[in-house]
Amino acid sequence: MNEVVRIGSRSAPGPDLQELLARVARGDQQAFTGVYDAVAGPVLGVVRGVLRDHAQSEEVTQDVLVEVWRTAPRYRADRGTAMTWVLTLAHRRAVDRVRSVEAAAARDRKAAQLASTPAFDEVSEEVEAHLEREQVRRCLSGLTEVQRQSVTLAYYRGLTYRQVAELLALPLGTVKTRLRDGLIRLRDCLGVSA
Repeated sequence: MNEVVRIGSRSAPGPDLQELLARVARGDQQAFTGVYDAVAGPVLGVVRGVLRDHAQSEEVTQDVLVEVWRTAPRYRADRGTAMTWVLTLAHRRAVDRVRSVEAAAARDRKAAQLASTPAFDEVSEEVEAHLEREQVRRCLSGLTEVQRQSVTLAYYRGLTYRQVAELLALPLGTVKTRLRDGLIRLRDCLGVSA
């Protein structure tokens, strides 16, 4: 694109941009061709200045030209020149694209951060587990020696009732009774409902 585009000057006599926009507002497709020829270069220049990406600049330029076609009836000559109106549309659309891309990048960063965040609070989980262990230790200390030994061997070392009875040299029925009584006292001490 080696052609120099001068804003506000015409290379050939014909209807000015304001008149062409008025005709486009009435649905004149031929007039839109004239508008397109007059503004496509400057619009691409404004958009490229904001976006710096050639492919996105072309896409936004196309969007702006479609918007010019759709919104031509909104142009008001008493508020500025037709070229200023078109270039303002181009600048706004380019800035919107930058904001959209930045917002998408921020959403992606936030999603990645959330994906790497553990589903639970490890510190609070560890504190809670520590407090529960302390409460169990306190409740175990409230049992009789035989109850504490029976519960510890059965539930912390994984021995069967028979193995506990052999290890403590007690009858099996006595071990079962002491385990049952010990577990009931633990339940009551821990505040667990049956």
